[in-house]
Amino acid sequence: MQRQSTRWRMVAVISNVLLAASCGSVDDEDEDGVVRPGVDVLLTDSIHLVQGRRVGLITNQTGIGADGVPSIDRLSDHRGIELVALFSPEHGIRGTVEAGVDVEDQVDVQTGLPIHSLYGETLKPTPSMLDGIEILLFDIQDVGARYYTYIYTMALAMEAAGEASIPFIVLDRPNPVGGRHVQGNILDPAFASFVGRYPLPMRHGMTPGELAILFRRSFGVEVDLRVVPVEGWSRDTMFSDTGLPWRSPSPNMPDLESALHYSGTCLFEGTNMSVGRGTERAFQWVGAPWLDGDELARILSGAGLSGVRFHPARFTPRDPGDGKFDGVEVSGVRLEVTEPESYNPTLTAVVLLVEVRRMSGDRWQWHIEHFDRLAGTQRLRNGVEQGESATVITQSWEQDGEEFRELRDRVLIYQ
Repeated sequence: MQRQSTRWRMVAVISNVLLAASCGSVDDEDEDGVVRPGVDVLLTDSIHLVQGRRVGLITNQTGIGADGVPSIDRLSDHRGIELVALFSPEHGIRGTVEAGVDVEDQVDVQTGLPIHSLYGETLKPTPSMLDGIEILLFDIQDVGARYYTYIYTMALAMEAAGEASIPFIVLDRPNPVGGRHVQGNILDPAFASFVGRYPLPMRHGMTPGELAILFRRSFGVEVDLRVVPVEGWSRDTMFSDTGLPWRSPSPNMPDLESALHYSGTCLFEGTNMSVGRGTERAFQWVGAPWLDGDELARILSGAGLSGVRFHPARFTPRDPGDGKFDGVEVSGVRLEVTEPESYNPTLTAVVLLVEVRRMSGDRWQWHIEHFDRLAGTQRLRNGVEQGESATVITQSWEQDGEEFRELRDRVLIYQ
């Protein structure tokens, strides 16, 4: 046990050298196959990073240890740590606020600590929020897609910490959809927003800690950065194989199946199609009242897409956060991942966009500004509107992805 403790203390040091030297990687897989998130590693092997310091914590309901105990409780109860403030991302500290709805400042009932909102009028911690804080921690589960705002909350908090000369520590977590694949287009910086701040692919295949290193190394975020790595995770490990408890990162991300589809089907948020918000399978299906689900499933099943099966489906959104088809039966398709390793949700989504646009005719609507923000370009929307095939629309994506991999490979922690 002492040998393992020393080993993980060294991993934390190696991670710091990685950040300073901007090169190399760490093989992080534990011998017994047990996966421990960064918060567990911090409290058992790297407590020296926060010992006796006044700590601020950016987290939500996904910030838990392998035992399911919230990081808030574990840090506030630790005699060697003085937790003084909490910070909440989109969806709130408990993950119950709908997408796009402002989060209010609050007081945590159990600890009495202030909860500063980082989703509303303020996206970036202010100097007054950071007053008296000596270390700022980030502990939130990402879902591996460019559009998810938590990684940009992290980036802005890194900026604020750097400006205040406060060290920033990422308590790392697995990428739930695995860390091998880089898929989809790269965001054009002209379309940067809070759902795509940097030129990342739709599916980036990185952990929050690795992204933090990338933001610092390649995108100009200046901060004293540390990453406390996940123990026992490797790039080909899906969340379902980690043994960790799943906590829905947001109200419409119920399980790993939704996360696997999200980097593709999220694009339909920029149209008048339902992605199943207000149902138990959000982002696992796409539909509208006028679609012929049987015909759509037949066409998609013949498109030669790997790792996914298409089922005709009918569903009825109830009080959907996006307001689409509330209480109305919707027809469309349900997507089912059959082989995660071969599945490309971003290519699948473009094929689906092309076919649904064609079948919808005059009933189709783009929410142009939002779609282009999600797509990170207007090229995708224009290609679909002009009747181009998915092959033509995505023909440059592989080369663009190779260029991104060159940046990514320099900062990867896990093998």
